[in-house]
Amino acid sequence: MKLFKTFLITVAVVAMLGMPGSASADKLDDVIKSGTLNCGVVCDFPPMGYFDKNNKPVGFDCDYCKDLAKNLGVKANIINLTWGDRIPSLISGKTDVVIGSTSDTLERAKSVGFTYPYFVFKFQVISKKGSGIKTFDDLKKVKVGAALGTTYETEYFKYADAKGWGRSNYTSFKSENDGYLGLYQGKVDALISTNTNIATKLASKEFKDFEAGPFVPNYDDVVGLIAKRSESAWIQYLNLFLIHQIRDGRLDALHQKHFGAPASPDLIQSLRDNK
Repeated sequence: MKLFKTFLITVAVVAMLGMPGSASADKLDDVIKSGTLNCGVVCDFPPMGYFDKNNKPVGFDCDYCKDLAKNLGVKANIINLTWGDRIPSLISGKTDVVIGSTSDTLERAKSVGFTYPYFVFKFQVISKKGSGIKTFDDLKKVKVGAALGTTYETEYFKYADAKGWGRSNYTSFKSENDGYLGLYQGKVDALISTNTNIATKLASKEFKDFEAGPFVPNYDDVVGLIAKRSESAWIQYLNLFLIHQIRDGRLDALHQKHFGAPASPDLIQSLRDNK
C-alpha cells in the first residue's frame, strides 16, 4: 500500500511537470516508434555488467535493460560505457536510458533525471592478504586507487580531506578494469570498489591472494536509472517499470541468478523506503 501511494504521488508530480510551459519531450513514444531501446551499461563492472565468453554483454544491469525493452516491445541495444560516459551519452542522444549503477547524488541530478532506486551497494576496500589494512583509517599509510568519476572515489576524497591526509597517495584509474589491473600489478596497495564487484573478483583465480577489507564508513550507495531531465513521461514509465520488477518477483529472480540468493528483505525494504 505504501508503495502504491508513493507511485500515485509521483504520477501527480509528473502531471504537474507536464503542464504548459514545462518540457514536452516524449522519449517513451520515440523509443516505441523506433523499435530499439539504446541502453547504456558499464560493462567492466561484474556482476552488474560484463562480457561473457562470446563477448556478449551480460549481468544484472544488462538483464534490467532487456527486461525494460521486452516490456516496451522493442529490441534492446546495450551500449558499453565507461563511468565517465554515462551522463554525456544521454546528453548527446547516444543512449535513451543508462542502467549503469549510477549513484543518485544531488550534483548529478543537476544534469540528468533519476528514477527511484533499484539497487544499494556498499563501498569496500580490496587489498593483498597480509596488507595490514583493518580499518578505513589504515589507508593513510598505503597507496590507494579507485576508478575515475565514481562515487567511491568522491567518498574517499571527502574522508581523506576531512582527516587531513591529502591525496598524494591516491591514483585515479580510467576504468574499473584498469583499477583492478593496477592493484594486481602492485601500482596501488588498496583499491576501493563495490562489495559486489569485489566478491566477484575474489571468486576468481587471479585474485586468490587478495581479501576484502573495511567498508567506506557510514555510506550506503543508492543507485537509480538515469535519463534526460526533461523527459518526465519517460522517467514516469521507468519508475513504474522498477515497481513492477519488485512486485512481479523479477528483482528476486535476478538476485538469485547473479548473486546466488534472492534479494534480502532488508534490501527490498530499503529500495521501497528510498522511493
